[in-house]
Amino acid sequence: MRVKVSEIMTREVTSVDGATPFKDVAEVLIAHGVSAVPVVDAGNHVIGVVSEADLLHKEEFKEQYYREGYQPPLRARLRHRLAQEQDRGRAKAHGDTAAELMTSPAVTVRPQSAIVYAIRLMDEHGVKRLPVVDENGVLQGIVSRQDLLKVFLRSDAAITEEIRRDILDRSVWTDTSQVKVLVHRGVVTLTGRMEQRSEAQLTAHMALRVNGVVDVVDEIRWDEDGSPA
Repeated sequence: MRVKVSEIMTREVTSVDGATPFKDVAEVLIAHGVSAVPVVDAGNHVIGVVSEADLLHKEEFKEQYYREGYQPPLRARLRHRLAQEQDRGRAKAHGDTAAELMTSPAVTVRPQSAIVYAIRLMDEHGVKRLPVVDENGVLQGIVSRQDLLKVFLRSDAAITEEIRRDILDRSVWTDTSQVKVLVHRGVVTLTGRMEQRSEAQLTAHMALRVNGVVDVVDEIRWDEDGSPA
């Protein structure tokens, strides 16, 4: 019930070093169809990440630095009103190498982390992919939003087996012999009968937490309510 980042991450990672020129970084992003690449040192330690947004600072400050009459989009102008953000953007607009363009320190995740943690990191930092590093910061892979969706591609048979093995046979401390599990396109339907209402509700709640489950239809009947009046 806890899929790790290492199970879904992409192990063959495209990366650049700090000395990689601006145009080469742009070509890497386009050639591999990715929105960002990790920047590594000689020991393959992640020292930052260069994204499309980092490269676009060249265009956002084009009028100021190249006097070509370029007017940045409204969204870009609003984003750079604060002085601190403007200074950071101007520095990247002058950048010519990955080290000068990258965002550092990089937001990373460990291989043994749960995918739920990776999702929260992406949401908190507004990024689409995370470099996966070991305890020493060495690049091991990369996990993207698309990778996270892989958990919903689990087969119905695999989901059924996990619910039976890890929930009905191990986690619920009551008789579950009458409970039946039917999974269709990730939607779990639980039928049968259990002794207590609370146990039936707990079983349905635990089934919903299984990776790959889209929804749970709880049709388990119970003999005793057991809940406070």
